[in-house]
Amino acid sequence: MIVRHILTLNAGSSSIKFALFEEHDGLSEALRGQIEGLGTASPHLEAQLRGSALAEERLDAASAADHEAALNVVLDVLQRAIGRTTVDAVGHRIVHGGLAFTRPTVIDDDVLTRLETLNPLAPLHQPHNLSGVRAAHRAFADALQVACFDTAFHRSHPWVNDTYALPREFYDQGVRRYGFHGLSYEYVTSRLKEIAPQDEKGRVVVMHLGNGASMCAIRDGQSIGSSMGFTALDGLPMGTRCGQLDPGVVLYLLQEKGMTAPEMTDLLYRRSGLKGLSGLSHDMRELEAAGTPEAAQAIDYFVDRIRRELGAMAAVLAGLDALVFCGGIGEHAWRIRDRVCQGFDWLGIELDESLNRAGETVISAGGSRVRVFIVNTDEDMMIARHTARLIVERGNS
Repeated sequence: MIVRHILTLNAGSSSIKFALFEEHDGLSEALRGQIEGLGTASPHLEAQLRGSALAEERLDAASAADHEAALNVVLDVLQRAIGRTTVDAVGHRIVHGGLAFTRPTVIDDDVLTRLETLNPLAPLHQPHNLSGVRAAHRAFADALQVACFDTAFHRSHPWVNDTYALPREFYDQGVRRYGFHGLSYEYVTSRLKEIAPQDEKGRVVVMHLGNGASMCAIRDGQSIGSSMGFTALDGLPMGTRCGQLDPGVVLYLLQEKGMTAPEMTDLLYRRSGLKGLSGLSHDMRELEAAGTPEAAQAIDYFVDRIRRELGAMAAVLAGLDALVFCGGIGEHAWRIRDRVCQGFDWLGIELDESLNRAGETVISAGGSRVRVFIVNTDEDMMIARHTARLIVERGNS
């Protein structure tokens, strides 16, 4: 029996997440891990082999100085776990696909060059995603390299949810509402189809709540609207990103306060959101435990903006049949889920307190008209599925 091995990489600004999948009669996860703190004095490795701990250790700074160095650590982990296994393909999470890339794509030099032009639209993610591509190409020269885009799932938006009220030529040039977290939404939609097919066919709002946060209105499995727009700054407040902001604030800070464009980038992407509001942390667990007025206010703002957006998404869908929480906060912070849903009985949302606290898959009350779910998202599995499909397509062409 032929067994293919697919490695998935999700390269962030200071981390690299990886997973190895085996393909024979379907995909199964063999290995999963991450290296955090790239470029710092104390990088850290965690890895699990078939669900059991394989490694948890602090690395020396040189071994994870950048993404290429970190990939050598990943290779060592693979060797330790499963020997000299051939990697047939590497699937990469690429945050921004722009206008041209609306489906998973095999990466060649031309594709890589075109993706580099999108770096300014996702400065926290795209350059590091592409660093991971280059490092993987050097490490696995014979493997198929596949780009899977966070924007692709949203290309089904109707025009009114895809445009801004700017002169038409800007839309034609690509200034549009792209939406992000598409790989997460695509996976969650596929899981909902398995566990609640009737709900998946209806009007669904999925909340991806984590260090990055957004919401998506989905009808019959298709993205209709997203809280994020041209970049991953828009919509909900996030760990360090501001979310929705009057563009006049940006003009004021540039013109009246003399801030430069790089300073604005740093402010909006790295010093705002939960971290900026609390003056403490971007980690919801730390904020819930802090007990300071500022931490409480940061959480209040986060919840309030989610509730506003939920009302807007229900309007986009002309009603609501199902609500899904996913992402680190969505999957684990029961108090946030409770606060988000409070007072939405007029929309048909009623939580079961014990199910919510326990983190069950279905957390709505028995009489709730809207069913509420927790789905553990798995972007790596979605990347592996797309990559496996392209292997077959290449083989048949």
